[in-house]
Order: sequence, then C-alpha cells, then structure tokens
Amino acid sequence: MEISALCIGLILSLGLCDLNSALALNGSEDYVKQRTGLIEDRTGAGVSTQTSSVKCKLQGTTRLPAFSMDGDYVIGGVFSIHYNMHTVKHNYTTIPEPLRCTGSINTRELRFSRAMTFAIEEINNSTELLPGIKLGYQIYDSCASVPMAVHVAFQLSNGLDPVFYTGDNCSQSGMVMAVVGESGSTPTISMLRIIGPFNIPQVSHFATCACLSDKQQYPSFFRTIPSDQFQADALAKLVKHFGWTWIGAVRSDSDYGNSGMTSFLDAAHREGICVEYSESFYRTHPRSRIQRVADVIRRSTAMVVVAFVAFGEARLLLEELSLEPSPPRQWIGSEAWVTDPKLLRFSFCAGAIGFAIERSVIPGLRDFLLDLSPSKVAASPVLTEFWEDAFNCRLGKSAAKDERLCDGTEDIKTLQSPYTDTSQLRITNMVYKAVYAIAHAIHKAVCQKTNSTTQCDKFTRIESKEVS
Repeated sequence: MEISALCIGLILSLGLCDLNSALALNGSEDYVKQRTGLIEDRTGAGVSTQTSSVKCKLQGTTRLPAFSMDGDYVIGGVFSIHYNMHTVKHNYTTIPEPLRCTGSINTRELRFSRAMTFAIEEINNSTELLPGIKLGYQIYDSCASVPMAVHVAFQLSNGLDPVFYTGDNCSQSGMVMAVVGESGSTPTISMLRIIGPFNIPQVSHFATCACLSDKQQYPSFFRTIPSDQFQADALAKLVKHFGWTWIGAVRSDSDYGNSGMTSFLDAAHREGICVEYSESFYRTHPRSRIQRVADVIRRSTAMVVVAFVAFGEARLLLEELSLEPSPPRQWIGSEAWVTDPKLLRFSFCAGAIGFAIERSVIPGLRDFLLDLSPSKVAASPVLTEFWEDAFNCRLGKSAAKDERLCDGTEDIKTLQSPYTDTSQLRITNMVYKAVYAIAHAIHKAVCQKTNSTTQCDKFTRIESKEVS
C-alpha cells in the first residue's frame, strides 16, 4: 500500500535501526541478513528476497499532548496556545534539548482548543452523528512556531510508540484520522509538508493565506474560513470607499502577511490607491527591526495604515509605537488582529476598522468552558498555568515568599478573559465547524442507514485518505 510505504519511510528516517547498527559494528553482509531476516533463495529463475521486520526507535523526546482522550477514531488538533518557543543556539556537540514553549498563554487560543474538545464530546453524546462511535483527540500546543508545528506533525503521523517494527501494518500505527489546525498559515504549510504525503486531511480554522488554495501543492488541505484573497479585495474597496488614496502598509514577514499584502497591493493599484511605504517584520526579528518599522510610521505623511499582520506582530508593533506616540493614524486591520480584544488597551488605534467573520452562538460552550474544577485544572499542566496566571496564585502545597497559594475561593465565572468571553464567537465557531466536518466524513465512511436507523461499525478499518 502506498500509505504503508510512505509511513515506513518516515519512521525509518526518524529512527535508529538495528540494520544500521549491524553495518556499523560488523560490516558483514551475512550478519546483516541474519539480523534482518533477509533470505536469498538462489534458483534457476533468479534471486528472490523476503524481508522481515526491522526494529526502529524514535529519536528525540516525545511531546505529550496538551489535551488528549482515547477513542475509536482519533482527531488531532494543533493550536498556538503559547506565544513563543524557547530558542537555543546549537553547538552541534551535544544533543539539543527538547523544544518547549515560553511566554504567557494565549487565552483565545486556549478557548479554541477547548472548543474542539467540547465539539467532540458533543458528537460522542449524539444519537444521530456517529452513534455508538467514540471519537478521541490529541491536541498539541505549537507555540506559534514552525519547529514545534513540524515536531507535532511528525507525532500525529507517527504515533507515540517509542519502538516500531517495520514488519507491522503501518497504516494504522498511531496515525490520526485528520487534524484541526493550525491557527497560522506558515505553521500550517509546514505541517502539510509532513502529513500531506500521508493523505491525512488538515482542516484549518484560521489559516487564510490564499496560497493554501493551490490544490496541486496542498491536495489534503481544507478550511472553514475564507481565503485572504477575498479579504484583500474587500480592504482595497473599503479604503477607496472612504476616499483614502495615500496610505502606508505593514505586514507580517510570513506566508500570511506577504501573500495577503501582495493581493491587497494589487487590488489597491486597480482602485487607484497610492502606497507611501510597505514594511515587513516578524515577531522573532530583532527589536531594532520593529523599531525601524515604527519609525517609518511615525515619520510618514500617510495618515492611514493598512496592517496585514498576525496578532503576535500586531502586539509587538503597537507596544513599540506606544513608547513614543505618533500623530493619530487611521488603522485598517486584517481579521487576524482587528477583532482581538487584547489589543483594545492601545487607545491610539481606537477606531481601527476591518472585516471580521460573522459572530455566532454555540449553545452550551460557555458552561463547558467554565466547568473547571480544581481537580480538573490540576490534572492539566496547561490549565494549571492558565489558572495560576489568571488568579495570581499557585496550585499545590507550596509557593514562593512573594506568591500565595490558591485557596479554592477563585471563581472563574468572575474572570474577565478572552477565554471566558463567548459574546463574539467568530474563529471559535470555525474550530467547531472543522470538527463537525471531520466527524461527518468519518460517519460517511463507517456508517450505513437502513430504513430509519443508522448503524456504525467502530471496527471498520479506514485510512485517513478516506476521510478527505
């Protein structure tokens, strides 16, 4: 099978095989044949080779999911729950330390991940969609970084088993049925390079780069949010509508920002709009780069700034501009940041306008988000970090001198946070839809309707490509 061959190739590329060890230690062809079970039958018709199993071990450290649950069919999820990834300079003389996230928790992304678990639990309780089938999930934190997203993609396609034998059936070895995510276009593209060849469907709720519409490059990619091509055209018409013909432009130096701004500038040119400057930066660039972009905005004569940036870049740029306020500017924002409530603290960009996904209501979601008992929080490192940051206390038996212990009086219902704010569910609804889209695809593959009843066989072996 094609997918089996691909999977074996991936695991071999990741593992340390006994075959290689035998070659290195013994250099004997006969020894290698004996270890790997290669048997040559020399007959008049020629040489026939029968291959048995090779033992491979995963290299590196397995990263545990932020949230997980077993099921008959497992769906993967990848969200930017933390803002950054800890970076180290490699000296290539020691084994690199495991990747890890740093910075504070993005509570909006945490809400996205919890919305995925809510949708799956809702489906598991349904008598119409996948009756008798239990969906599981493995939800990971990508730290909004490409290296972590790639690491997670390998795990989702390779499973968590530390040892694998190539003689085993590879098509079901830990591979998820489909993946929801990622929130950013560049991490999404990085993941597709890994899981795409395995035909694992990836359904994104927030990756809007027009480049992802290329089905030749990304045949297994789907999304529940529109392409940026539509947003770019609409933003140009919006600017033209208000008679702003002299503008400045800033963008994230990423697939999202570069592709979106290219589409916008083309549309703006057709509308007769002139651009004074077009600057790019990324959140991991040196601060001097961000300072330079801020200085360009301050010195410019254009009073309108179109910012096609992700939330991370928007936050850094606005923080830099707040240190030395410039004359008032009219901000035009892309969906990635213009609806994020965390940026309301920057008063100088009050009145920013842009286009947003329609608001929605998901019955029962708020109660689910608020249903966090101390025991449930303590069982999850991510929820523990969120709880401690939100209430400025420590869960456990000890705390530092300048910290206090959580005493049980903390009430999440009184917390003002993007996590608990369900008044404007936009992207959250895109996550919800993505889970249901995958569930309906699995339903079509394993369920049959006879007369008025639906029968689903949880023992049906299906491959990821059947869910596409």
